[in-house]
Amino acid sequence: MSMAKKMAERTSGIDVERSKRMGSISENAPATSTGRLLDAQLRVNDAIDRADAAESRAAQAEATRVTLESSLAEARQQLARLEASPTSAAEDVLVNSLIEVPGRRRILSTEEYAELRSNLEASALIHPIVYMPVADGKNEIISGHNRVHIYRELERERIKAVQFFGTQDEAEMGAAFSNLLAPSLPDFEKYRQFERMRKLSGFSQSDIIRLSGLTQGHVARIFSFANLPQKAKDLIAKSPHKLGGHAAQKLAMLSEQGQGNQVVEAIGRLVADSTLTQEKAIALASPKPKVASLPTVQTFSRGKRKVCEMSVRNTVIGLRFSGKDGQALATDWSGKIAEFIKTELIGEK
Repeated sequence: MSMAKKMAERTSGIDVERSKRMGSISENAPATSTGRLLDAQLRVNDAIDRADAAESRAAQAEATRVTLESSLAEARQQLARLEASPTSAAEDVLVNSLIEVPGRRRILSTEEYAELRSNLEASALIHPIVYMPVADGKNEIISGHNRVHIYRELERERIKAVQFFGTQDEAEMGAAFSNLLAPSLPDFEKYRQFERMRKLSGFSQSDIIRLSGLTQGHVARIFSFANLPQKAKDLIAKSPHKLGGHAAQKLAMLSEQGQGNQVVEAIGRLVADSTLTQEKAIALASPKPKVASLPTVQTFSRGKRKVCEMSVRNTVIGLRFSGKDGQALATDWSGKIAEFIKTELIGEK
């Protein structure tokens, strides 16, 4: 159980007890002046109790946050030391003893994965993986998921590794920051790790900004992935390098404006088509401007003299009469057209 959850359990009884006290006060409201005075004093005391309880909860929350940040800092330092350890300081660990926690592994692009596989196939492992022993002789991977996966593909039995010493919470947070500090980490992968941090620790967005060292605008762009349709996020998860935070922010705005289906379709094409740019994907998801249709115009003449023009555009018909008697003709024909509509279209007699 995480430290945040333990804190919540310790403080949950305060509100229940307060509700009981308030309930008993309102049910037995006194009728006399002295009784009302005592009742008012009880209410004041109850307000003081609630203020004290709120202050206590805030202090406990702050203490928990400080503890989590301290644990996180320690885990980050330990991981940095372990990942920088020379292979001579590492031990050989059975590959089939290593287990992966869902969500921890960094998703590499096809090119990145192929390059890493080629390197590990031809050369010895330079940076050992980091693991933490768990039950039944298994070892939980903290850092190095892709290296382990490639070793399995290469059917190698052992891999160089160093052991992580710490709690489960520290391991989770350390693994998240290990990914965040990786070079060229796609924005969607940062979003995934930030979401894991929020769920595991209860950190707010401002906490993450402070701990990650990223700017507020950068973090806001990263969290814009949360506003994309779930189908779109599932597509990006397979190729996170395809969509950056700036484009995600624009597509999220389009989704909120009712273009959700178009956003999913555009991201699907972006992931599938290597030639499609993020700008073109945004254009595909954007509403298409309506093209005004040109009116068709028919001219009626008597000999060489033009009598009138009739134009039709979409559902609109227009008549323009010419000459000195144009005004009179327009008035006359407006009456005839109105009569025609009544008798022929509406059916009046």
